[in-house]
This record gives sequence, structure tokens and C-alpha cells, in this order.
Amino acid sequence: MQELANVLLVVIGAILILIVIEAMYAYYKGNFNFRAMDTISSLSAGMTNAIKSVLGLVIVIFGYNYMFEHMALIQLETNWLAYVLALLGLDFATYWYHRLAHHVNIFWNRHVIHHSGEEFNIATALRQSASKFVNISVFFLLPAALLGVPPKIITIVTPFHLFVQAWYHTIHVGKLGWLEYIIVTPSQHRVHHAINKIYMDKNLSPVFCIWDRLFGAFQEELDEEPCVFGVTRQVKTWNPILINLNHLWLLIRDAWRTEHWQDKLSIWFMPTGWRPEDVKEKYPVQSADPYQFNKYDTPASSALKIWSWTQFLVLLLMVAHLLFTLSAIGSPGIFVYGIFLYLMVYSYTSLMDRDPNALWLEATKSIIGLFIIFNMGSWFGLDNQFPGGSIVMAGYFILSSLIVAYFVIIEIGLKGNEKPIAEKVRS
Repeated sequence: MQELANVLLVVIGAILILIVIEAMYAYYKGNFNFRAMDTISSLSAGMTNAIKSVLGLVIVIFGYNYMFEHMALIQLETNWLAYVLALLGLDFATYWYHRLAHHVNIFWNRHVIHHSGEEFNIATALRQSASKFVNISVFFLLPAALLGVPPKIITIVTPFHLFVQAWYHTIHVGKLGWLEYIIVTPSQHRVHHAINKIYMDKNLSPVFCIWDRLFGAFQEELDEEPCVFGVTRQVKTWNPILINLNHLWLLIRDAWRTEHWQDKLSIWFMPTGWRPEDVKEKYPVQSADPYQFNKYDTPASSALKIWSWTQFLVLLLMVAHLLFTLSAIGSPGIFVYGIFLYLMVYSYTSLMDRDPNALWLEATKSIIGLFIIFNMGSWFGLDNQFPGGSIVMAGYFILSSLIVAYFVIIEIGLKGNEKPIAEKVRS
């Protein structure tokens, strides 16, 4: 797991650099599309996914190694051809898994967070699912296994394949001429993230756009139809953990409420968005209109935005500490650390949502943090890297509770009755 943690450290750092570069360019061009709360929510979602990945919280029915050993028709040597086939095999597998996520109710829950961002920038690429606990995507790697692509090469190519899918989440790059017929471009991926009817469930390819063109899912970006980003059932929260559970909770409620046993079972495997007729009539769900679209937003003073950024930066440092010292911390400490970080994200994004319960969440987080320091004698061995680091952490826990109490009591109010504001987008 330490090897994966080291890769994640590099990938997170590289993507953060890309985000900063894009933000600077957007500011320079006078088209700054990085709302503070939206960006923090995206970055926080990325951290929750990284934590889940490094802790290995995914059930693998059987891995690529098994398919390679039992199904390979030939065995390729480690050469350039093997790397090319690995890249194409991963791209093919990702395409079909992605397509499944867009067309089947139960799998949409794993993917909705990626589409939940209502701004479109590289930070949006970090909105990855932390609720995918069973990995079935390996089934789609069967062609690569049959061709004998060695597992080691798949392992090497996978992080690269994931990383190159970040760059095209931007509004600042137009169409790229002949490249539009080979690779996925920002123009094509803007279409994919749009809720305009003509764009829905189109352009599903991850790196090479050939799959969309072959399998009838390609749609060009049209000048007369500007893209409106988000999901039709707006999540209306900055909390990435709640977003991860949003669609699943709707399915559970619908399955419980419907009177028909067939619908209770079939709802999970029906097309995305399908609901039983009796439930749809009794419990309608509002669907957003892309031509009169109100982006989710919440009132926030400059102080609250600064504090939210501060909380994220502390989270980032703590995630880096977890990844850097994963082997030294060991089990079960890494799982305690991971659960604590999830609680931290839940707490500060609840404050961003102007939820008065953020006060009790922050107090609980801080008490647990102080207990960990008292019980272990340090903050997961932090003093070995930074002498006095545990004292700093204890001070942070106490101070953060006081600051959140100020925001909840003075700025938000204990009843939290101030409604979210909306930023209207006209297509």
C-alpha cells in the first residue's frame, strides 16, 4: 500500500499544480470560474477518494492477475507494443464501465459526484467517488488479458491513464482541429458534463474518442447550445460525503415506498433516473432546467471563505502525512486516521452549507482528535517528522472548535434559517 500512497502523493501534487495554473490563467483572461466553495468541495472530494483508495476499501471479486494467468491466449514480452495495448485495453475497459455508470441506476451512484460540480475546471476532475466499494471494472479488461498484456504493465499504465483525464476539464481551451478525431478534448468533455438534452450521456470516452464514434455516443459541442454543467437532480450541498450517498438514498427511499415488489427489486437495474410510477406521483423530484439553471450557492463572508480554505489546507497536510507515513502508522491506525479525516471533511463542508450542526460535528472531531493524541502520546507519530507537531495539532483542535462556534452562533445563527442563494445561468 505504501507504493500506492507514494504514487498518490505525486498525482495529487501534479493535479494541484494544474489547478493553480488554470486558476491564474482564468483570472488573467477575466473569466474566473473558481467559486471558493465549489472549488473546496471538489478538492475535498478528491481527498476522500484518495483516502479510500490508499486504505484499500474496495472489494475485488477477482483481479487482473487471475484473468491473465487463466485466460491469456498469448503472453506478450515487456516492450512498446505491450504498453500500447495496455493503454488501449484500459481505455476500452474504462469506456464501458463509464457507459454502465451512466445507464444503470445502481452504478450512477458511483459516478454522480463527478458530475455534481456546477463549475467546469480541473478541480472538477477530483470529484471522484468514495462510495465505490466493489470493483467490477476489471471484467472489461478481458480483451487485454486475452492478448496477454502483463499485469505489471497494467499497474504501471493505470496511474498515467487516470492522470491524463484531468487536463480536459476546462472551459479555457477551444476545439483542437484534427486532434478532435483522435483524443478526448476539452470541447468534447464539456459536452459530457452538460445537462443540455442534446448532450446528455454523450462523449463517454476517457482518452481516445474512437470508442464514442464507434459505438454511437459522440456529440460535437455546438456554438448555438452552450454547455450548462451539473446534474439534473441538483445535489444542493458542498458536502462530498453526502453527494456520494445522494442517489443511493433516493433509490433506497423509492424502493421502500413503492407498493410493487417487482419495482422494489428492478429499480436498482433500471435506466438511470427511472422511478416507480406510484412513487413518482406521490414524491416528485425536481429536475433542473438547463435554460433557467440556478447554481447552488450559499452566503459566505470573506472570513468564512478564508476559514474554509484553511480547513482544506489542514486536511491536505494531514492526508499528505497519512500517505507519507502509511507503513509506519500501520493497521489499525491508518483506518482510525482515515475515519477521522472523513469526519473532518463532513464537518467543515457542513459549515460551508450553513448547517448549524457543524458546531457539534466540529466539537466531536476536536474531542476525538485530542483523545487520539492523549491515548497514543502523539498525533500518529507526527513528532518523529516535526518535533512538537502533536502540540500544534492539539492547539488546532481547540482553536477550530472556537472558530466554528463563532461562525455558527454569530454569522449563521443556531437555527440556520438563511436560505441558499442562487446564481442564475442562462444558456
